[in-house]
Amino acid sequence: MALGKGRVNRRAFLASSVVATGQAAPAGGRIDCQSHLFCPEMLALLEKRKDSPYAYRKGSDLYVVIRGWHRRVFPKHSDVAAKLADMDAAGIEKTALSVNDPGPELFAQDGPAIARLLNDYIAGIVKTHPARFFGLCVLPVQNMNEALKELERCVKKLGMKGILLYSNNAGIFPDEPAIRPLFGAAQELDVPILLHPAYPVTYEQTKGYEMAAGLGLMFDTSIALTRIILAGILDQYPKVKLLCPHVGGTLPYIVGRIDHQTQVLKRGADHIRKPPSEYLRNIYLDTVSPLAATIRYGYDFVGPDRLLYASDHPWVDPQLIATNVTGLKLPAADEAKIFRSNAIRLFRL
Repeated sequence: MALGKGRVNRRAFLASSVVATGQAAPAGGRIDCQSHLFCPEMLALLEKRKDSPYAYRKGSDLYVVIRGWHRRVFPKHSDVAAKLADMDAAGIEKTALSVNDPGPELFAQDGPAIARLLNDYIAGIVKTHPARFFGLCVLPVQNMNEALKELERCVKKLGMKGILLYSNNAGIFPDEPAIRPLFGAAQELDVPILLHPAYPVTYEQTKGYEMAAGLGLMFDTSIALTRIILAGILDQYPKVKLLCPHVGGTLPYIVGRIDHQTQVLKRGADHIRKPPSEYLRNIYLDTVSPLAATIRYGYDFVGPDRLLYASDHPWVDPQLIATNVTGLKLPAADEAKIFRSNAIRLFRL
């Protein structure tokens, strides 16, 4: 797949021509640890494809398709100025910016070129608005040598602050041997991994009533995170920094059962040294939940030092999540950690 220099230059031009709105956001504001944009050039490429992943238009609407899952892309989903305006309205000073799936892992041998396209797009926006964004990279994990080279480029040359790793990568979970070296590289480079859900392995079971996003994605994160824990990866790489969005999916609520299975019934405990809940309490969670009680449970479970404000914009209104956090009436010092200082520490901002 050829992506010539001309296209890279056009992306840089487009990024530099974005209206620089939102520059008045006060220093010391909130930091959003999960926010996304679709890359316009990627969408154009998808429209030329016939097999999954691809995109098509229905009237004036654009849909992205991964296997049987059709998702509508709204104009705001590629609009940097709109994102800045929403950040300002929610008191967000700075945002961790990443692309939406489909990721490079779904493009076979073209994965490395797709990864460079997507990462250059995010880096271009960050370069245009360095006070407002920092970037998370995506990687072609189907080719680990290329993935590790791209990670080094993103961190050392593009200044990216973390990795967005999908909960399953074309059906392969992150604990499987082909992907495990990425954890070692992340630990060595001291960059966190955001374990983000992708097209869920339970899509067929959750597509009814359009619950693939409401249930399927949360199950996918939970399965991936449990596998990472039970595989012993967090013992093998004890300094790796793992951030699980959406308040941990479903795992914080059922981890007591996983503890009982592994510690009492001795099922799946071969690779771990302590109860799964102890590993989970050392993982960072973000606050993306429309229900304040869920955020409260995450706060009680991992404590104020490992909970980070995030919005999942543009799918979720940042002010909704912010209001849920402030409505908990937490101690001021803890609220400050959640909204800002935890992110500064985790991403080394």
